[in-house]
Amino acid sequence: MSVEITSTKEEYLETIYRLQRKSGVARTSEIVDALKVAPGTVTNTVERLEKEGLVTHEPYKGVKLTGEGLKLAQMTIRRHRLAERLLTDIIGVGWAEAHSHACRLEHGICDDIADRLEEILYHPASCPHGNPIPSKSGKIKMEETMPLSEASAGETLEVVMIIEENSEILQYLASKGFTPGVKLTVVERAPFEGPLTVGVDVHVHAVARNVASIVWVRRKEPPGNKGGST
Repeated sequence: MSVEITSTKEEYLETIYRLQRKSGVARTSEIVDALKVAPGTVTNTVERLEKEGLVTHEPYKGVKLTGEGLKLAQMTIRRHRLAERLLTDIIGVGWAEAHSHACRLEHGICDDIADRLEEILYHPASCPHGNPIPSKSGKIKMEETMPLSEASAGETLEVVMIIEENSEILQYLASKGFTPGVKLTVVERAPFEGPLTVGVDVHVHAVARNVASIVWVRRKEPPGNKGGST
């Protein structure tokens, strides 16, 4: 089936990709929140995407990409993350602002330009926020990571990526020093879904579980006997 690709369709596929990666499925309410559109608009668009064979939708469960939908989503993600690299590495746009600018740029970049952009940027493996850039063939190099929210008290970790690239959240995380490559230690986990107390350099921050869930990390050291409740 020949599928016409529009900027709206790309935005939906990209959004579903991000939500599906985070929790295994994209719920229509989450798509509404992410795209800031009316529920009826999301319902109608998802129905069109399903008719075109790009997604599957199970009522009360959510939306998932098909193989073809995943391929198109990865092409959009590739252009987006290369655009972010262009903005930060070459133009000098701030780390937190690059995502929103790249959202507009990605729709004007064809595959040939994306290939040339990748060469100019010396084949970056990830975007400025640490998320992997799909190759031209759609392959993604994934590391063994986990959400900070799942870490135990006493663990020493390294931030790998921020999976939700909202400008306000990125600004907040940057202000606390939570950027890719930074090492941190979980000092304490408050009970009853309370915040994590996290040490970064000489600073200690209380981080809400929902925020910690979008900061993905790799283990540097196993949990020690530094105390802290679980």
